[in-house]
Amino acid sequence: MTTSLGIAHLAEAAIELVGDKRRAILGIAGAPGAGKSTLADALLATVAERRGADWVAHVPMDGFHLADVQLDRLGSRSRKGAPDTFDADGYAHLLGRLLEEPDSWVYAPGFERTLEQPIAAAMVVPPAARLVVTEGNYLLLPEPRWQAARERLAQVWLVTGDDELRRSRLVARHVAFGKSPQEAARWVDRSDEANARLVAAAAGRADRIVVASDSGWAIGSPADNRS
Repeated sequence: MTTSLGIAHLAEAAIELVGDKRRAILGIAGAPGAGKSTLADALLATVAERRGADWVAHVPMDGFHLADVQLDRLGSRSRKGAPDTFDADGYAHLLGRLLEEPDSWVYAPGFERTLEQPIAAAMVVPPAARLVVTEGNYLLLPEPRWQAARERLAQVWLVTGDDELRRSRLVARHVAFGKSPQEAARWVDRSDEANARLVAAAAGRADRIVVASDSGWAIGSPADNRS
């Protein structure tokens, strides 16, 4: 069961996480292609309209992809995007710095999708930021390295929606960044869907389920994400 809810209400819920704290971090989890970045971008824009552009900052988990040279060393390049192909410890450490050093300019890596490589210090969180939004697939995984990141988040919202639409978006994304349609479909079936199953298994750990649709956003329950 879902309840319709506009982005304005979700933005207000995100703002309330800060309360009287110096800073709070909201995590947005979801399967590959679920709409994590779309929700994050909408929240960032709406919160910035209400509180000012410097009040909210963005630190995606994608910047903590291991570079291809490290994936080659580990023999994991064909599994790029799986939980163990990220620097989860480094990600948790950065989230800790954001809470423990709120008066510092904290630099964070970004991810260049054309190169499919992380880029050092591509982003920065200014001292003025009270709310930081971060998104990634594995924020809810019950594994020690990922739990260390989860402990630094005020809440984690899980984005879900229509799986066929999600898969079609993934294929289109891979094609846009250089794969043939056949290669893209094989990658989605072999890699992205395996990762999606891991995310779905941890859905019950989310603080809130946000259901994406063509008409906007709705609030669901963990049962909405069970197959």
